[in-house]
Formats: sequence, C-alpha cells, structure tokens
Amino acid sequence: MNPKVDFFFDKATQWQKEFEKLRAIALETELVEDLKWGCPCYTYEGKNIFLIHGFKEYCALLFFKGALMKDPENILIQQTENVQAARQIRFTNLQQIIDLKEVIKSYLFEAVEIEESGAKVEMKKTKEFEMPEEFQQKLNENSALKEAFEALTPGRQRAYLLYFSSAKQSKTRAARIEKYIPEILNGNGLND
Repeated sequence: MNPKVDFFFDKATQWQKEFEKLRAIALETELVEDLKWGCPCYTYEGKNIFLIHGFKEYCALLFFKGALMKDPENILIQQTENVQAARQIRFTNLQQIIDLKEVIKSYLFEAVEIEESGAKVEMKKTKEFEMPEEFQQKLNENSALKEAFEALTPGRQRAYLLYFSSAKQSKTRAARIEKYIPEILNGNGLND
C-alpha cells in the first residue's frame, strides 16, 4: 500500500467502495502500487500493468496491454476505436467486483505474464490514420505546413489527425485545421 495513493481513494465519492475492493484485490498481488495520471497504477519491474479509474457511468481496471490478453470471459472493452493497446473491465456496482474476484486476479496474472514475455502491441502507423481531405488540401497548398507537420512526432501527428477527423461537418474540420496551423508551424502538438 502506497500512502501517496491514499488521496485517490479518500477523495472518491461515487465509486469509493468499488475502488477500495479493486485496490484490495490488486494488493493481493506482488505488484507495486503507484500514482500515475492521478490514478492508482500497478507496476511490475517498473512497467505499467493496470490502473484503477472511474467515470460517471462506471469504474474500471484498465490493462495497458489488454489487446494482447486472451479474455476468456469476454469482459475486456476497448474504450474507443482509437485506443489501440489498452482494454478495460468495467464495473457498475460492488457486487460485480466481488463476483468476478477470481477472474480479475487471473486477468492480473495474465497481464504480468504478457509484460514478462516482452510482447508488444502492434500499433497502427500514422499513415494508416484517416487524413481529412481538408487537411490534405492545406498540406498540398502550403509546403511549410507540410514540412512542419512531417517534422512532428508520430504521436503529435496522430493527435491532430484524430482531432481533425472527429468533426462530422467539413466546415468544422476546416475551422479546426485553420486554428491549429500556427501551432503546427511552431512545432507544437495539439495539447502543448
């Protein structure tokens, strides 16, 4: 039990009992408890295995390499289509956690085995993400923009592509692109 993680459990209002039960299960393992991204994160030899987090409709265990897990109970959920590696087990009440305790523990052990094996999730390349035609047009028209975008890290490129593509209307995509052209030209990512 890591005292610096206590604040997460103490401040919780909506999922406090569920969080405490998930923590108790996690602490039955040999994993190290830490606080990362404001959430309890459990590591093995310095590598992230899973974290506990909550949302309005559910709380969850998030496995960092969940895409590699077997999931015999068919309970792992991909948060969105853009999440490549992580998978969640979601809970909406304490009884679900109690009923699944042994399954949860087996998933925790499998996640550690995957980490020990050195297996890596095959991530999509930036070129495989959808390029909005409005942005492609801007890149074709402006060589400095094209050069600046290509100089960004793959993660920054993906963030822009996902953000631009997520707009349903062309005029919204165009407005987003216009807004961020100066940031791209300055070498900044979407959230820098």
